[in-house]
Amino acid sequence: MELPLVSIVCLCYNHERFVEEALESVLHQTYPNIEIIVVDDGSSDSSLAVITKVVNQHDRRIELLALPDNQGNCTAFNRGLKLVTGDFVIDFSTDDVMLPDRIELQVDFFLKQSQPVGVVFTDAVYINEMGVPLRKHYDYLRQKKRIDHVPTGDVFRDVLTRYFIAGPTMMVHKDVMDALHGYDENLAYEDFDFWVRASRDFQFAFLNVVTTKVRLLPGSLSTNQYQKGDRQLHSTFLVCLKAEKLCHDEGDREALRWRVRYEYKHAAFSENKTELKLFSALLKRLGKIPLSFFMIHYATRLPLPWAKMRKAYHQLRYG
Repeated sequence: MELPLVSIVCLCYNHERFVEEALESVLHQTYPNIEIIVVDDGSSDSSLAVITKVVNQHDRRIELLALPDNQGNCTAFNRGLKLVTGDFVIDFSTDDVMLPDRIELQVDFFLKQSQPVGVVFTDAVYINEMGVPLRKHYDYLRQKKRIDHVPTGDVFRDVLTRYFIAGPTMMVHKDVMDALHGYDENLAYEDFDFWVRASRDFQFAFLNVVTTKVRLLPGSLSTNQYQKGDRQLHSTFLVCLKAEKLCHDEGDREALRWRVRYEYKHAAFSENKTELKLFSALLKRLGKIPLSFFMIHYATRLPLPWAKMRKAYHQLRYG
């Protein structure tokens, strides 16, 4: 039986220090049937030169798409997705590193599922700029009591109420990408929107092994979350609007209420006033407003440095 083709869309933006290691980790996978598509998203450093060097050093065919200017992750990925011909798709950032057997393990796990699965995700290890391991994804979430188990199957309510998927570890069936028409290019980031839309119609499965080294860099989207003027927060509001339309029953709506209350709180204490008003209106529409809503509403009217206080609290609690 012919092995399924796996397409890896490698996204690069100013990764000159890391892109060679990242691409080599893809090229040296133990799984033989892969398609490599590299999208340079208008890098202003020497990334494209490094990518070209790697492409010229290998006999394997690598599709290279060099965008003339920076489009952002969602648009850049969609440009690469148009070139995909595989059965499975990996969205791979070129500051990360794949372990050698990642694709082999995930394809094997996909094929062994007793029911159709749209997404397989795994554990990850986080590394710093120098490649030094910092922590494992699920060990950290359990240590911080953010999860007590890893949800699988129908995870629509779970992705609304908690963060648990290590996005860079996902392998996605091409049917899922086709159904969603890729990422929403109006958003500042992709993962929460993808999880919400994909989980409504497709099953998620967890493979309990580390497959990817995920690099944490200063200035990344994740490290700048919930800052004043955060574009991601507005994107989260837009995803919540989508989720409202996808809710089937009261259990779904209660999960969405939890998310909206959470984001409302962070909008308030990060002093993002526009998003505060938007989440407030959505929460009122969803109903069942808790007393804490009114307490936060009046507390944040006091002339205090809420954004600095929130940042200090978050640093103390989560490190």
